[in-house]
Amino acid sequence: MSLTGTPFLYTLIVLAVLAVALPLFLWTRLRGPRVLRGGVRFLMLLFAQGTAIALVFTLVNNSNNLYDNWSDLLGTGDHVSQARDLGASGTGGISVKKLPKVKQKFTEATGPGMSAAGGVMQTELKGRVSGVTAEVYVWLPPQYNDPSLKNIHFPVVELLPGYPGSAKAWFGSLHAHEQLATLMRQGKVAPFILVAPRTTLLAGVDTGCANVPGTVNADTWLSVDVPKMVTDNFRALPAPRGWAVAGYSAGAHCATKLAIAHPDRYRAAVSLSGYNDPMGERSSLTAQDPTLRHETNPYFMLQKAATPPAVALYQSGQPGDGYEAGLALKKEAKAPTVVDVVYIPKKVGGHNMKLWKPQVVPAFQWLTVQMGLTNVSAGGGADDGAGGTTGTTGSGAGTTGSTEASGSTGTTGSRGTGTAGTRSSTPLGQ
Repeated sequence: MSLTGTPFLYTLIVLAVLAVALPLFLWTRLRGPRVLRGGVRFLMLLFAQGTAIALVFTLVNNSNNLYDNWSDLLGTGDHVSQARDLGASGTGGISVKKLPKVKQKFTEATGPGMSAAGGVMQTELKGRVSGVTAEVYVWLPPQYNDPSLKNIHFPVVELLPGYPGSAKAWFGSLHAHEQLATLMRQGKVAPFILVAPRTTLLAGVDTGCANVPGTVNADTWLSVDVPKMVTDNFRALPAPRGWAVAGYSAGAHCATKLAIAHPDRYRAAVSLSGYNDPMGERSSLTAQDPTLRHETNPYFMLQKAATPPAVALYQSGQPGDGYEAGLALKKEAKAPTVVDVVYIPKKVGGHNMKLWKPQVVPAFQWLTVQMGLTNVSAGGGADDGAGGTTGTTGSGAGTTGSTEASGSTGTTGSRGTGTAGTRSSTPLGQ
């Protein structure tokens, strides 16, 4: 029985009701020695408490998409078949472009929210470079299947959850596809293909989205194998101009790190309540290794970069939860790197889905503008990406602007010393 399935939830509800009913009807009717009656009553109380805890946990898990299945919950899942040393490039000298195309089989994804806005598809991908085998979820924008746009290629955003976290979370908890579908039809947000790959690849361990020879090649899984699958199977724009990555919490750290490390693979990154120091998730592989901790810290990555990466970074957070990390990146950034910092007041909420869900739309509006994308309307018309789009970016370099953040009052920092305001618009499919 699936951990997140409706049958399991309903079973727990029935058991919880039964656990309350049993003591009410049997408490005073029990017969036998006092010790036996006491033991039975204790078991009834234990049963009631156990079912209540299980039901509450299941409701919280389904709402936040923390654990996708029993192996994730019990820490028995392992999706790594090999983890050889792939070198600095993360490809091990393999020419990814020369690898033969592999057509994946996709099925309809199940679970809360997965059938909304046209439905989400899933596939089991065997990463030929990373040695990882895991599920990937894909949602296509409304325009994708429009016959008049059959030759159009679309931009892509990879969506990363926190830890623990399910790849379904962006759909089942944040409802990203439901929030964006209408705006895409209206031309207010670019018609992005949304791709959510599994990030929990080892049993009970956060990989930090890094390559650790002999253990896991998580970076390569996310930045090489998954993009290769998408471009092999869908009309996706090539990297880096058509690709971005977004995440919340530990996924936000990963998104920023991946974009800075691979400006040849990503144009932009969105971080919701992220962190720079991998110790933000103490159980991660990168936090436990001093060398990896330094090498995978986005702040030091920017600081040591021989050439500032041509990427745009959206960093939103609250005081003590992502905001200072974004300011540090903004201070360190040099052109052509762009860093926009969005301040979220403490009164909005804590480190949870209720905080991140309202930030989905402004983040994707920002991506539309920063990536210079042309919007494609439902009728097939193409407009300039900057025109007709309600962006959430700050003002030009060296100044400060203010805007609404996640549905509440907030402040957007200036664009560091970046030059995103001079980026040219990129027509879709060209």
